[in-house]
Amino acid sequence: MLSRLADVLVPAVGRLTITADAGAELATGSIITANHTSLADPAIVLAALHRLGVRPVVMATAGLWRVPVLGRALAREGHIPVHRRDRRAANALDAAAEALERGRLVLLYAEGGLPHRRDAAEAAPGTFRSGLSRLARRTGAPVVPVGQAGARRVTSGSVPKQLAGLFTAPLRRPDLHVHVGKSFQLTEEGAARTERARAAVTDAWRTAAAQLGEPAALTA
Repeated sequence: MLSRLADVLVPAVGRLTITADAGAELATGSIITANHTSLADPAIVLAALHRLGVRPVVMATAGLWRVPVLGRALAREGHIPVHRRDRRAANALDAAAEALERGRLVLLYAEGGLPHRRDAAEAAPGTFRSGLSRLARRTGAPVVPVGQAGARRVTSGSVPKQLAGLFTAPLRRPDLHVHVGKSFQLTEEGAARTERARAAVTDAWRTAAAQLGEPAALTA
């Protein structure tokens, strides 16, 4: 339901296009990881994946489960709450590993939060946390890097700016792009695993940003 809803709502706020690397595959039991720039980008990525025939389990901040209606939908569909800086944080990786073992795809945002920026410009992904690396090492699941660009044109910045952007997006209908990279195995040791994953997502983001003519794609 969440993926279908995203695919219905996203065209109302922007023009979404999708590309993929040659040989890119969203195989069952894969970890999908994307750059996180805006409150809007999870819906954009889910809409793109839905068009590609994929409905992943999403790892998201546990606070969303407290939102009326949304929280019940997330729980009902088996999405995974992440309790950051809490002893329950490890439970999220356990649940993700179980989902991968069942053949589900898991969508994980390795940056662990939004950038502290008030402008709507694109920028390369920030530092990745270790959860992606630990999950990939534990399960041996392939990693699919996804880059999105344009979400900050929908909503970004301060709370008033985010609300204004969301309400005016149906009139502006900004261009949005999602690029799916080729999957790979994280075989490196230690921090090198995390850095390789970040580099792959950065490459996918750069391709997406270039599709929108974003200058950041040339300088990152």
